[in-house]
Amino acid sequence: MSEDNQLFEKICNDLVELKDTSELMMDLAYSALLLNSRQLAEEVLELEDWMDMLHTEFEILVLSAKDGTQEVKGLLGLIRMGVVMERIADAAAEIAEVVLRSGEPHPVLTMVIQGAEETVERLVVSESSSLVGKTLREAKIPDETGMWVLVVRRGDRWVRPRPYTVIQAGDIIVASGYVEGEEDLKKLTSGKE
Repeated sequence: MSEDNQLFEKICNDLVELKDTSELMMDLAYSALLLNSRQLAEEVLELEDWMDMLHTEFEILVLSAKDGTQEVKGLLGLIRMGVVMERIADAAAEIAEVVLRSGEPHPVLTMVIQGAEETVERLVVSESSSLVGKTLREAKIPDETGMWVLVVRRGDRWVRPRPYTVIQAGDIIVASGYVEGEEDLKKLTSGKE
């Protein structure tokens, strides 16, 4: 593969990561707001720091791609797309800040939270969990618990869940689903099944 092709593949991959991260942040921010979850709101703000770094690296990468054969308009379009993803991430962070600033949610929001059949959980996978070493497909978490994994946090990285994502001890799983599955998911992640 030529050097130019490698560079453009990297630009494409980085743009996808920006898109995925901004979408994830919005999902988590809305969940934080609807569930009045300070934990989820804090995750969104940490993701905002990550997004800022990703966006800066993306812009530098795109600017490094300029050579005699590239149209500046095309590069400008890529940079603008990155800016849009950054704005979405900023909006998600603003939603999360509402949760962190507010004491009690508005009474209407409280009624929505209490009436909700769904919940969002943030759990750490213990070393004794049967999930360790399994892919998400093999773990069958939705079948076992009715909960869907939204994101896996591994150290300082957030991983968009894919069927082939392997679960590791120490992973933080953020999952949403029906309230009835909450205890089953806690048992699975803690190893106390």
